[in-house]
Amino acid sequence: MRISEFRITRFQFARDRVIGDSQVRADDVNIAALELIADTGAVGLGFIQTLFYPLPDQAEIERVFRSEAWPGLEGQPPAGLVHRVGRPRGGNQRAYTLPFHEALQVALWDLAAKQVNLPLHQLLGSRRNKVEAYASGLDYHLSDDEFARFFAHADALGYRAFKIKVGSPDFDWDLNRLKILKQVVRKDALVMIDSNEAWGAKEALVKLTAIRDAGHELLWVEDPILRNDYAGLRMLKDAANWTLINSGEYLDAHGKRLLMEQDATDILNVHGQVTDVMRIGWLAADRGIPVSLGNTFLEVGIHAACALPEVQWLEYSFQNFDHLVDQPVEIKDGWAYAPDRPGHGLVLNETARREWARPNLLPRSELGEAPFNPRVAKALQAA
Repeated sequence: MRISEFRITRFQFARDRVIGDSQVRADDVNIAALELIADTGAVGLGFIQTLFYPLPDQAEIERVFRSEAWPGLEGQPPAGLVHRVGRPRGGNQRAYTLPFHEALQVALWDLAAKQVNLPLHQLLGSRRNKVEAYASGLDYHLSDDEFARFFAHADALGYRAFKIKVGSPDFDWDLNRLKILKQVVRKDALVMIDSNEAWGAKEALVKLTAIRDAGHELLWVEDPILRNDYAGLRMLKDAANWTLINSGEYLDAHGKRLLMEQDATDILNVHGQVTDVMRIGWLAADRGIPVSLGNTFLEVGIHAACALPEVQWLEYSFQNFDHLVDQPVEIKDGWAYAPDRPGHGLVLNETARREWARPNLLPRSELGEAPFNPRVAKALQAA
């Protein structure tokens, strides 16, 4: 199997709710589907995503991809590329102009698994086909009523763990959100908070102590302080012994390795770059550090989650992406199930390609209604 063609389809549409945290917000979706096509006809699918700024026109995405990424792909075997180790030097040590990195890894692994006719999680060495999912609201910009409806809905669907956003300049706001959550979910719920680096190290310890003293038990606190404040994270890890520190989301593979070497986290947070995740997951397993799978596009991270021995949790945020593929990842009673189809199991939906493709950049005002998301629609309806 050799890579012979590529196809890019640009999408731009409204979100069905504003997502964000104490630092950022987003109310639209800006992505492009990357399909790598092999000489056998097999297709590997990945998604190019920007959270806060629109992608350029499709023609420009194609031009940049053809110039920067395609020379290293054309005619190459996917199964070789996913394992290739590079050592870029000097001016060659740079990112792509557009965020192709994760899309390429996902699409190449999709092809590699299809070549051997295995689901991706089995190719990666899984011993299971499901991982428990926690309900994540990306909820900082929701009103209190919207917040309550969202998490009550997630509880009714069978989730037993819930992650909320904190980090408001008004700490009473954070405490109130925890109080509301306690009122709408099951009594034995597991609760995580995520401040997205809003706090300093000593500030975080004071606030975590206040949260505990207010009667709130936390499974973990995610990214409480700056990602590379290894000394501060290590201090929190040692001092706040009633909860766990989850960090690494914002770090590349090199940074995650340093985080573990500095003994600065209880749980390592990884995302969707399959090759990077498996390599750093091996190091985490070697050190006995648990791994959590943060948000991955269309939950493709379920495959790595099933394959790595230290993963207990997969994040699910109810984003309105499911219409883009024929069969999204199944999530039932709070468990995410890895597809048993060859590859990662996600195939671009042709109706979505026809009806939702936006080759040219549109202003936000012209995006129209958000795609329907049945997994969360009831929670978004006004009471």
